[in-house]
Amino acid sequence: MEAQIIRERLSELRNAMKDAGIDAYYINTADFHNSEYVNDYFKVREFFSGFTGSNGSLVVMAEEAGLWTDGRYFVQAEAEIEGTGITLYRMGEEGVPEIKDFIASKLKEGDVFGFDGRVVTAAKGKEFKAVAKRCGFSIACKKDLSKKIFKRPDFPVSKAEVFATELAGESVRSKLERVRKILEKNGAGSLFLTSLDDIMWLFNIRGNDVTYNPVLMSYAYVTLESAILFVQKESVTEELREAMDKAGVTISDYGYVKKFLKDQFFDEGAVMLDMSQVNYAYFKQIKKRAAIVDHRNPTTDLKAVKNPVEIANMKKIYLKDSIALTRFIREVVTNVGKEKMTEMSLSDRLEEYRREIPEFRDLSFNTISAYGANAAMMHYAPSDARPVEVKAEHMLLVDSGAQYYGGTTDVTRTIVLGELTDEEKRGFTLTACSMLKLLNAKFLYGCTGRNLDILARERMWNEGMDYKCGTGHGIGYILNVHEGPQNIRWKAVENEAVLEEGMAISNEPGVYKAGKFGIRTENIVVVKKGVHTDDGQFMEFDNLTIVPIDDRGIDRSIMSEKELARYIAYQTAVYNELKQYLSEDEAAWLKEYSGI
Repeated sequence: MEAQIIRERLSELRNAMKDAGIDAYYINTADFHNSEYVNDYFKVREFFSGFTGSNGSLVVMAEEAGLWTDGRYFVQAEAEIEGTGITLYRMGEEGVPEIKDFIASKLKEGDVFGFDGRVVTAAKGKEFKAVAKRCGFSIACKKDLSKKIFKRPDFPVSKAEVFATELAGESVRSKLERVRKILEKNGAGSLFLTSLDDIMWLFNIRGNDVTYNPVLMSYAYVTLESAILFVQKESVTEELREAMDKAGVTISDYGYVKKFLKDQFFDEGAVMLDMSQVNYAYFKQIKKRAAIVDHRNPTTDLKAVKNPVEIANMKKIYLKDSIALTRFIREVVTNVGKEKMTEMSLSDRLEEYRREIPEFRDLSFNTISAYGANAAMMHYAPSDARPVEVKAEHMLLVDSGAQYYGGTTDVTRTIVLGELTDEEKRGFTLTACSMLKLLNAKFLYGCTGRNLDILARERMWNEGMDYKCGTGHGIGYILNVHEGPQNIRWKAVENEAVLEEGMAISNEPGVYKAGKFGIRTENIVVVKKGVHTDDGQFMEFDNLTIVPIDDRGIDRSIMSEKELARYIAYQTAVYNELKQYLSEDEAAWLKEYSGI
């Protein structure tokens, strides 16, 4: 996007700020439900900054503006905001202030800090309020200053899709009962639920209101005796009415929730709220009328542990998805240099392979098809508007996945297209060694992902290298490709989740050199029980992703005996699993490609 357009939009925003008496205005990347990926209706931060990544926050003042984003987007953000007058603040880097510290240093007593409380979490809103109180400025949280500048598209709406218990693995009544037990245990009489994937899981429904995330715009209110599902009238089908009636759930209109919270007496007692999910506006409304139990949504923890039906379906889907990706890789390495390929054409081609799978529903995120130096941008997006030809040299990083009736997939492979430099081979080999070491981890029950992150980073840290992102994220079941509470990262976070049997999680170390290359190898694993000894219950990972690693990128001379043994064992296991589904020629190619 042209920098001049962004400058003009920021000028209009500053005029609106002046008229509203606001000295600094905060715009984050969220909808009313704190979704990671949002519908176009909510892309306000992108509109005013030009930055297209999924995570970023913009602070605008009269004379300056700053964009905060994480390590996945440093390279991309720098390029996209160039010339706009916006300063990039690289989150987590040494010397970079957090937004709360930034505004504390910029605003003085009597100033006003504004934001739209409907799209800011209660936790963040309370944080801002504490800073304001300390520094003497005030908060204006009811101002959507984008209203007259950003011409929003239509609000998203789609038909509800009801999942049978045979696909979900558990009935709605059973899930509600488990939630209610957690409410009772924590002294809460009700739960106000706002996170869309939690609501979809609880009521065994799906939708298409957010690109790639099969969710409906919705809220839910659950008490010890009843439950209300708030959805748009256009989303309601007869099948949904019948399913909710059977489960003892009342359907109400999505737009009614504001009045409901305003008029509700909350006779059931304290309301459980997840302060990291509920928006600040609704938190303030509920706080006026009820005591609050600050607790992570119980549905988040329950949803993260996949039941036996879900795991069985995921294994079947991951096999089919892995076969499709392997065939795609063969097509790429066989034809590169012989026919014209672009990042976008290859992204489209991989989607075609996936669409041939009967259970295909949609992609699970925008495919990252990044050639050469573009792969250094962790969440790079290819485009027909700026076609990049893929040649028989360098590497192609493909991070992709799909939503199937049976699971959500996410997998990354870096494909070698020509001769690699020693630096590239070293990075490729270290990435493979890191992924495989974590894949083969044995750990005591009670560990969180932070206990295990070093297994993936140790080899790189020993060489003064790192990747500016987490090693792993939870993954949903026909739901969001990123889900909590489980993760694998070295930095401490609040309420770290123990890795429970049945949790699905990614394993994706990488090496990223700006302006040169990017490498990532990603498998999805499921936590399972290992041996039980006098020292306790040991846990391990069950591998779901059955895709080979490109042997042409491996430098065996820098691998230890144990690393080489893990590598050969993995490549052999993939070959033995896939060969029965491949033609004779495909199987022969796979054996050579795998280096076994």
